[in-house]
Amino acid sequence: MGPQQPPEAHMTTKILTALALCAASAIAAAQTAPASAAMTKAEYNAAKERIEMNHKNAKKACDTLKDNAKDVCQEEAKGKERVEKAELENQYKPSPGHARKLEEVKADTAYAIAKEKCEDQAGDAEKVCKADAKAAHERAIKATKG
Repeated sequence: MGPQQPPEAHMTTKILTALALCAASAIAAAQTAPASAAMTKAEYNAAKERIEMNHKNAKKACDTLKDNAKDVCQEEAKGKERVEKAELENQYKPSPGHARKLEEVKADTAYAIAKEKCEDQAGDAEKVCKADAKAAHERAIKATKG
C-alpha cells in the first residue's frame, strides 16, 4: 500500500477534476449546439427571469447555514446564476465569442467556489489549496483561448 494522502491533497484533486469536467462539458456543448436553436426574445426574457428567480431562492436557502458553509453556498448560488446567464446568452445568440465567454464564466465560477471551499482549511493547507485552485483556473482559462 502507498502512503495516505493528506486531506488537502484529496480536496485539490476534487477541485481539479471539477474544473476539468466543467471545461470538457462546456466545449462539448458548444460544439454540438445547433445554430438553429436560437430562441425568441420572449423565450429569452422568460428564461432570464427564471434564472433570476432561481438565484433568489438559492440565496434564501443559504440563510440557514453558518460560517464558511454559508459563504460557499452563496458563492455556488452566484456562480450558478452567472453560468446559467452565460449559457442563455449563448443559446439566444450563438457565436464562438459567446461559447468562449461561457467557458470563461464556468472556469471563473469553479475557481471562486474552490477558493471559498479552501477557507475551510487553515495555514499551509489553505495556501496550497488556493494555489492549486488558481493553477487549475489558469489552465482552464488558457484552454478557452485555444
